[in-house]
Amino acid sequence: MTPPARRPALVCNSQSGSFDSARRDWIAEQFAAAGTPLVADYCLPDQKLPDPARLVADGVDLAVVWGGDGTINASVAALAGWDGTLLALPGGTLNLLVKQLHGERELEAILADVLSGRAHRDVPPTVACAAGRAMVNMLAGPTTVWAEVREHVRQRELASAAALVPEALEESLAGDPVRLAGDAREFQAISMTPSRDGIVVDGLYADSPTLLLRHAIAWVGGDFRDGPRERLTARPTVTISSDAPLGLLMDGEHADGAASVTFRIEPAPMAMLLTMPLP
Repeated sequence: MTPPARRPALVCNSQSGSFDSARRDWIAEQFAAAGTPLVADYCLPDQKLPDPARLVADGVDLAVVWGGDGTINASVAALAGWDGTLLALPGGTLNLLVKQLHGERELEAILADVLSGRAHRDVPPTVACAAGRAMVNMLAGPTTVWAEVREHVRQRELASAAALVPEALEESLAGDPVRLAGDAREFQAISMTPSRDGIVVDGLYADSPTLLLRHAIAWVGGDFRDGPRERLTARPTVTISSDAPLGLLMDGEHADGAASVTFRIEPAPMAMLLTMPLP
């Protein structure tokens, strides 16, 4: 097990799904009560993410990132190469990475384990490509447009979400499909999840009205990986191609790729605190 940090700093996002200023104060109080008060507090988007030089200058040894998957992913990218440890706490809507690191547990239970030393350091696997890195999931294909619909729904901007639905339907049915190298089949999207055994690759179907409806419900209602899919392979490296530049989604954040992109398993660029073993 890992002893509690001596000089923690908090990174949060006021636009994350479950942000609350009173909750942020409570987190700070727990660290103070444990004898390790926060030495810094970076709250996005009003403040910028710290870089390794900033944390080193402040003597920070634990970056406590309280936010959604996108905020955690951005923090990992910003702190790449830092020799401290990152603690991810649930502060978003789906909290997929936190569930991998800590299970289906509430923030209070996770923090209690960490502050009492019942946690361990590990370096999780990630899916990486030229465009960036995914801690939880990398998605390639035209149906990534549904992520924007979901974001508007999450922000309760229902009129904006409804306005995007026709585009999402058109892209899903008529957008350029994607292919896994060595497999002639075509999919509306290909999902890649990091694991100890390599990249777990699933083909997602949305090429008929019935499948498209199921896919849309999975996207808007929660985890898109619950939609129609087929397990294709698990390997250290995969190449995905299309007849047009690939739309990518890395832990819920958009990116653009070439018409052919190679993805690989890489260790995360820093250690993280876990309260349960990685699968």
